[in-house]
Amino acid sequence: MAIQGWGGDEDPIISVIGDQFCLPYAAELVVKKKVQAFSNAHYDVYGATGNILLQVDGSVWNLERKRVMRDPAGLPVLTMREKAFTLPYRWLIHQGEGSYRKNQLCTVRLSQALQIKRQLDVFLVGNQTKDSDFHVTGSLSSLSFKVYKGNTVIAEVIHNFKWQSFCKGKESFMVRVQPEVDYAFIVALLIVIIK
Repeated sequence: MAIQGWGGDEDPIISVIGDQFCLPYAAELVVKKKVQAFSNAHYDVYGATGNILLQVDGSVWNLERKRVMRDPAGLPVLTMREKAFTLPYRWLIHQGEGSYRKNQLCTVRLSQALQIKRQLDVFLVGNQTKDSDFHVTGSLSSLSFKVYKGNTVIAEVIHNFKWQSFCKGKESFMVRVQPEVDYAFIVALLIVIIK
């Protein structure tokens, strides 16, 4: 199922994390979250064939609020770190496992402090304007959302909520990503939203 407004020959590659995460076709991924021992959350990202594409680990209650995304071989792809005590709240995404300024890829922050709808703005490192490079919009009552580049939807995330799974500390998300869009970047935005 393709998302409207995308898929023509003129559409550019949207690579934030890396070109290896941009597929030439629309992708449907499944992200499964499991809370482990009330202090850690673990995420597995599966492709359409059931193969694991990415894994994300990180502490839930630690003040550091750090998450590390790894490839199937266990090598670090990126690190997401929440900036403590900032308003509106903000996350920094760095390439690899470190948090060196030279490895920073983007900043994700709330569009407004008080929100009726969940909205995030994403600023790539080279952005010198006040306009965001990407915009994320979703509802406060659900963890489903859409990612926009300009006015075009490049990805959408659907939260598959089930009480039985939720009570066991498990959640599931369906991620639809347009062709040539960095799926690791979209998964990182999902992790930031559901923190």
